[in-house]
Amino acid sequence: MTNDQPTFGFQASNFFRHSSLDISHSRLLLVLTLVLFCASLRAEWTRHTIDDSSRGADGVRVSDANGDRLPDLTTGWEEGGVIRVYLNPGPEKATHAWPAVTVGRVKSPEDAVFADLDGDGSVDVVSSCEGKTRSIFVHWAPQDPKQYLTEEAWTTQVLPCAQGKEMWMFAVPLQADGAHGTDLIVGSKGGSASVSLLQAPKNPRNVDAWKLHRLYDAGWIMSLQLHDMNADGDHDVLVSDRKGPTRGVLWLENPGGKRALERWPTHRLGGEDREVMFLSRAPRKSDYPNSVFAAVRGSGFSILSPPNWTYGEIAMPENCGTGKGIAVADIDLNGRTDLVFSCENAAGHKSGVRWLSRTGDAWKDHEISGPEGVKFDRLEILDLDQDGDLDVVTCEERANLGVIWYENPTR
Repeated sequence: MTNDQPTFGFQASNFFRHSSLDISHSRLLLVLTLVLFCASLRAEWTRHTIDDSSRGADGVRVSDANGDRLPDLTTGWEEGGVIRVYLNPGPEKATHAWPAVTVGRVKSPEDAVFADLDGDGSVDVVSSCEGKTRSIFVHWAPQDPKQYLTEEAWTTQVLPCAQGKEMWMFAVPLQADGAHGTDLIVGSKGGSASVSLLQAPKNPRNVDAWKLHRLYDAGWIMSLQLHDMNADGDHDVLVSDRKGPTRGVLWLENPGGKRALERWPTHRLGGEDREVMFLSRAPRKSDYPNSVFAAVRGSGFSILSPPNWTYGEIAMPENCGTGKGIAVADIDLNGRTDLVFSCENAAGHKSGVRWLSRTGDAWKDHEISGPEGVKFDRLEILDLDQDGDLDVVTCEERANLGVIWYENPTR
């Protein structure tokens, strides 16, 4: 046998010299070696592009917008100035560009979120804008579901009570005051930043009747997440505040009813000496029940664990950008808690998206994105190809990778 022929761990001359039992054993070794080799090739995550038609995709939000029980997406393109919706085409077509519609055109959008504000059964989109725009817009969806992907069927209106007020960064829909329709919890950044309640009027389409109620004085809001933090049956708001004297991880206690229009009680969890970015709360049934994980800019990841909210840290792996997004999920299906994280400043050969698995007290990092991409955003963990493992959905806005998802190779 010449030197350039594969041996797969044994010599062919010995292979044919052994008994039939030994031959079967050698063949088994060959098969196992080939399986391991194929598995090593499969271990790379494949990137799929949902949309790269504009510039500066800045965050992705999820809802079932058309009632087909598949997760649809909406994104604001900050530099492109468009708000887009993507309808999930199903697992067989999810690896290709998704059916999409531009639902509105606004300047400096930082966030877009689904919300059926007028209760007509057709899911609208709310965009939050910073820069000089400093306004919140409602993009009203057409009532006819057949027109959902028709751009001309959508209409855009600004909410005057929030117009030109603050650099709005994020919004979550919540029925807060017990009256009328869906309200909005909104957050901003800058000198007059806040977490505020946008109170819906009896007729949500009457945009002049919406009212803004300030709940908390902020520095730079990154995350607003709805969780029942005190187990009293309603949704509180879990917050990461990035900069200024109020920075850190905290939650705002929902007082309910008319009291929801006043300042909400504040409960601080920690991280005041860190620049906390996006956060994620672990499920109750996990290795870190109800713990809050936050990506930290210029550092690694903070862990805040109840009931006393003890502080822990995970170091940022080498050759990565700076922390931006984080999500808690079982990525490799072994029943253990894993972390997926995204980065900004992942220039050159640095990685922008990876995941961490834990063995004992040690965390091991695993590649997802490789060096392609520079500035990634918040993460959504979904099984888009319905193969039983969780994929990673995100945006990248500097190299214009756009709205993308990475296919989990576990299955």
